[in-house]
Amino acid sequence: MKRIIQKLILPALIGVYFSTAYAQVDEDVLNWYNTKKTGMSTEKAYKKLKRITPDTVIVAIIDSGIDIEHEDLKGKIWTNTKEIPGNGIDDDGNGYVDDIHGWNFLGNKDGEHQGPARLEVTRIYAKLKPRFEDVEASDVSNEDRKDYELYLETKKTVEDNIEKYKGIIEQTKQFKEQMLPMLPGMIGNMIGKEDYTEEDLNEWEPEDAQGKQMKRIGLQLISGELNEEMIDKQIEQIQGMVDHHHNPDYDDRSLIGDDPYDMTDTDYGNNDVEGPDALHGTHVGGIVAATRGNEIGGDGVANNVLLMSLRAVPDGDEFDKDIALAIRYAVDNGAKVINGSFGKSYSSMPKEVHDAILYAQENDVLFVHAAGNSAEDLAENDNYPTSMYSFQKEPFTHMLTIGASTRRHKGELAAVFSNHGQKEVDVFAPGAEIYNTVPDNEYQELQGTSMASPMVAGVAALLKGYYPVLTMKEVRQIILDSADDFADTDQKLPGGDEMVKFGTLSVTGGVVNVKSAVKAAKKLAKEKSK
Repeated sequence: MKRIIQKLILPALIGVYFSTAYAQVDEDVLNWYNTKKTGMSTEKAYKKLKRITPDTVIVAIIDSGIDIEHEDLKGKIWTNTKEIPGNGIDDDGNGYVDDIHGWNFLGNKDGEHQGPARLEVTRIYAKLKPRFEDVEASDVSNEDRKDYELYLETKKTVEDNIEKYKGIIEQTKQFKEQMLPMLPGMIGNMIGKEDYTEEDLNEWEPEDAQGKQMKRIGLQLISGELNEEMIDKQIEQIQGMVDHHHNPDYDDRSLIGDDPYDMTDTDYGNNDVEGPDALHGTHVGGIVAATRGNEIGGDGVANNVLLMSLRAVPDGDEFDKDIALAIRYAVDNGAKVINGSFGKSYSSMPKEVHDAILYAQENDVLFVHAAGNSAEDLAENDNYPTSMYSFQKEPFTHMLTIGASTRRHKGELAAVFSNHGQKEVDVFAPGAEIYNTVPDNEYQELQGTSMASPMVAGVAALLKGYYPVLTMKEVRQIILDSADDFADTDQKLPGGDEMVKFGTLSVTGGVVNVKSAVKAAKKLAKEKSK
């Protein structure tokens, strides 16, 4: 499930992260992940690469779709030269007709698109419900016991979530009707000035947590970021979660026309790789490949890539079958790096996705995956795909799981929303306040581990392109070994105020550093060339 993280608005009331975007960007935020001291030292890395002409590397973006005509992605979109556009024939015999720039697994042959999707937990509940809803626990056979327990677990999760979000809707409506009109007066009383300005708010330095929160809310009111329209949109979004994500009766597949649990049923989808909602995928793609140095938007990390768009991530949870087939498509069509800015807490076809990642590994393709945005410890909470499935004997050698870091390194290095795990998350990368491409030649600031993952995918592609003698397994290890070491620093645990050692949040305890990675790659490439 793709999720973009919103800045702090009504946090105590809402208690969840909402999808949002920002048309304006602070100059301090613009391109910070490449240029600032707290970023990845990307610009410094390129100074060491001036005399090298890199190979082009294909990066597959498995996401919601990419606006392939975006002005900042010109010349950055992969084209399948073995396919003749628009002739309705599978010219290259790969099973996909007219797949010029990738494939859309969320549409049908008539060019239609499936709408929002259920969460995987809801799908599992819906699938098990006919078998067990009228069955007493004492009547369940030993053979069916495991499925029955999963039914009870998913039923409780879905029903609890529905009640939670219905409650949030009512609270939000009350806030809009009762609290919102009172906020300006309350803030004025705290400042001691009835007709305050933005300058007054910026000069105000409250000492307690409530005052600091009210200052943020005051700035949001003055800027127009917090208003009735915004609250209505949030209510609409939460209602959509009730109606679609958590609704076991919602139909989220029949329009496509396949059996989503049959890996051999592959004759579905279409070649519309943008789709109706490409904001997330376009932003992710821009982080990897947006044109560098043209002074519009934010720069991509890599200057030597082509983006392959594989549309497989809906508003809701992705289907495992789509992800497995997308990974295999990427490998078969020349990608060396695959970015997966998606994830979910349940998986119906874990073996199929595992086998697809293993297929990438066997073909020396790196799969980079977002850790997720629930501020959870992945040692205790699943986020699929994972680098170590329960049936796996050895972890993948060609997969990286990425947490999100911020531009504030003193106590707030881990983004407040980022999942973490001392063994489950490999390394952190910039994922907060990231300004880059969105559809229709626009640019917006978004945040999430969805933004951190393509940072690393871009670094991997950069290293492979400039030092092609390296394997992707070696590239992966270089990225980990060269990360800036923050392991012994005290940082806030995501989701709270508890201070922990940053080394407890990932395998490396580090943040990706492109300059250091280039230095290490150059050294290894030289040794291999002797």
